[in-house]
Amino acid sequence: MKLWEKGIATSKTVEAFTVADDRTYDVALAPYDVQASMAHAKMLGAQGIIASAEADALVKALVAYGEEVSREGFVIEEEYEDIHSKIEAHLIEKLGDVGKKIHTARSRNDQVLVALQLYSVDQLENIAVKTHAFAQILLGLAEQNKAAFMPGYTHMQVAMPSSFGLWFSAYAETLADDLVGLKTAQHLANQNPLGSAAGYGSSFDIDRDAVTRELNFGATKINAIAAQMMRGRNERRVVGALGELAVTLSKLAGDICMYMGQDFGFVSFPDHITTGSSIMPHKKNPDVFELLRANANSFQASQLELSMILTNLSTGYHRDLQLTKPLLMDGFAKMNELLDVFIQVLPEINVNDSLADLEKYDYLYSVDTLNQWVSDGMPFREAYRKMAEDIANGVYSPNKKVTHKHLGSKGNLGLDRIEAKLNAALKTGRLT
Repeated sequence: MKLWEKGIATSKTVEAFTVADDRTYDVALAPYDVQASMAHAKMLGAQGIIASAEADALVKALVAYGEEVSREGFVIEEEYEDIHSKIEAHLIEKLGDVGKKIHTARSRNDQVLVALQLYSVDQLENIAVKTHAFAQILLGLAEQNKAAFMPGYTHMQVAMPSSFGLWFSAYAETLADDLVGLKTAQHLANQNPLGSAAGYGSSFDIDRDAVTRELNFGATKINAIAAQMMRGRNERRVVGALGELAVTLSKLAGDICMYMGQDFGFVSFPDHITTGSSIMPHKKNPDVFELLRANANSFQASQLELSMILTNLSTGYHRDLQLTKPLLMDGFAKMNELLDVFIQVLPEINVNDSLADLEKYDYLYSVDTLNQWVSDGMPFREAYRKMAEDIANGVYSPNKKVTHKHLGSKGNLGLDRIEAKLNAALKTGRLT
């Protein structure tokens, strides 16, 4: 069944190409289409566009069908073009002519838009909660290892003394920024487009705000054309927010891959987290983190692909937009997996707490030592030159007892304030 069917058979090649994998993706959208259809039916009845008894019958049938579409194993058979046609066919089978009235005052474009918006709002909340949970793990590791020395690098050269607490909490606070991006995307997705029909409204006297309230949207997308223009823009915005989070996860995974290497030896993991080599029995490979890095990096390609699909599309719906749905839904699935894996494996990290004993890191303290000279009254530029001469002449002696006290340094991590940022970002979408 096709909602646009006029009794003329479609070429099998054309049908297969235009439908593609829509049925598979629509399984995840089924509960949202049912939810939106119930809200639409209630509004039609309240407005007198259909009889109240008809609206009640539609809602009752949709409630029962909502339980069915939510069960594992639900499929959309090939006889249906998508979830929207399957739901309508089900209503017609159960209610006869009354079922045929569900499409009154809406288009399939309406249905796809509202289902994607509802789905995006839910999925973004799920990702945000997992991101917050992962940040809490990082804060816990920062607290556990706040005094553990870790060398800091710039230009891949030893640079300044750092700590594992500073490293872990850096990623926790960066995730607070990523949470703001996720919540911003969620806020913008939380607008009701239903009622825009094909993008130009309808001659029916519908109550769009009533549907907004019924579906718990934050706002109504007022202009019908602007509502239709949400398609694609929402997907690009959401994948962009996921992409920013992916940058953070990729960088963390990359750090771990490097720090696990024998040349660094900063961190290690139990054998059940690492993998081996087919010919080198000594190897403990960071395969899981390499794949976390690669999968996170792939989000950048998804953002570019979405941008290219949307480039130069004129106002109004185009079937090109069908290709944005897999990028959105696959993005959510991939990000959920990345966070799930990180949440499971990172707590098993072991840090090397004896790095400060290595002579190669003595030069890390040169800046702290000259800063102490400055505190004792020596002009900074003079202290800088003296330190350079001491190093060149081989008489440099590190002062490892200098402490860092200011907020955000290794001696004052400000973990409580970072946690406050994370909580605020999750709750309000703002850092304060």
